[in-house]
Amino acid sequence: MDFITALGTIIILDLVLAGDNAVVIALASRNLPQNMRQKAIYVGTAGAIGIRIVMTVLAAYLLTISYIQAIGGLLLLPIAIKLLKPSEGTGEISVAANFSSAVKTIIVADAAMGIDNVLAIAGAAHGNLTLVVVGLLISVPIIIWGSSLIAKCMDKFPMLITLGAAILAYTSATMIIGDKVIGSLLLDLNEYIRYILPVIFVVGVVSSPYFFRKKA
Repeated sequence: MDFITALGTIIILDLVLAGDNAVVIALASRNLPQNMRQKAIYVGTAGAIGIRIVMTVLAAYLLTISYIQAIGGLLLLPIAIKLLKPSEGTGEISVAANFSSAVKTIIVADAAMGIDNVLAIAGAAHGNLTLVVVGLLISVPIIIWGSSLIAKCMDKFPMLITLGAAILAYTSATMIIGDKVIGSLLLDLNEYIRYILPVIFVVGVVSSPYFFRKKA
């Protein structure tokens, strides 16, 4: 019963925390042909899950590394900007130009976002790696289905692309604020930074296509 309860908790955590991961998978793969899109989602998700398992094994060690969450947040910010970068010579929004870059974007972004997720799941598993792996395996099909659905919605409603990038920018800011060292320093400087930084990041990312077009 304890095993089942812990497993249920981990599956729920996986699904709740996977929202932004599904968004970045959809963003990175949406410009690929349909057959390539599904393959990129499968390969990218598999690579991301592999990295998560390794990170979970090393969760106790990750907790001792200063600035790790802030670094993850900073890595995520340029990815959010890249996903909105206009194609050269056109005003259209460009995402991953080919299969390999789509897969790389999925894996790197998921690894950056996965730091706090992994720590939460590792805590719920109480060091039981079997629980973590089984929880991930159960939740992966739902994440893949969710990212495929989001990608199709983005095809019909382009505004969702901007919304997705804004979610990544917000996630980036919250990761930096949540860092034990950097977050504490920022909050000591100004307690309202927890509200100001996400707004700055979201506005900066959402407006970035304008500056790219202006330079072009």
